[in-house]
Amino acid sequence: MSPERGASTLEGVRYGTIERHQDDRGSFRELWRARTFPTESFVQANLSTSAPGVLRGLHLHRRQGDLWIVAGGRAFVALVDVRPLLDGTGGSAIVETRELDVDDWVLIPSGVAHGFLALDPLDLIYLVTNEYDGSDEVGFTWDDPAVAVPWPTLPGTPDGRPITSARDATNPSLDELVVRLRDGVV
Repeated sequence: MSPERGASTLEGVRYGTIERHQDDRGSFRELWRARTFPTESFVQANLSTSAPGVLRGLHLHRRQGDLWIVAGGRAFVALVDVRPLLDGTGGSAIVETRELDVDDWVLIPSGVAHGFLALDPLDLIYLVTNEYDGSDEVGFTWDDPAVAVPWPTLPGTPDGRPITSARDATNPSLDELVVRLRDGVV
């Protein structure tokens, strides 16, 4: 793994780029090393493939951290720190966006909602600190005006809007989700 690049304004979020060793035969990339992430205990690895215009998110884990690695393509990544809303301090959500290219990575702590828009055909590897069981993943609508993520426009989709899953298309607003979480409904 190569050194980190580009500081984040969100506590616990880290960005970096993987070093690629390449010659005429192909290339080699070291994706993860325990020493680089000493406080993370990854237990599962996944590969997500997305066509251009696919938007996945905004998802929130309360007990899971993620390490995303762009293996192919480009992604517009949106992170929304909702910890100030959930901890009772009365703060507001903080939005951070970044475009990630091949070999870029981002470490996302629990409590930071995340989503990405595939700008090209995208292969995204992600390591997680909890095995998936569905009980820890909630979400809020990707286009919540109160959050105002500045998603790029999509000239290649039929209606100019991203392609989402049925679940992501019906997610509540962030305010509704916070109420549900505080009331123990989710």
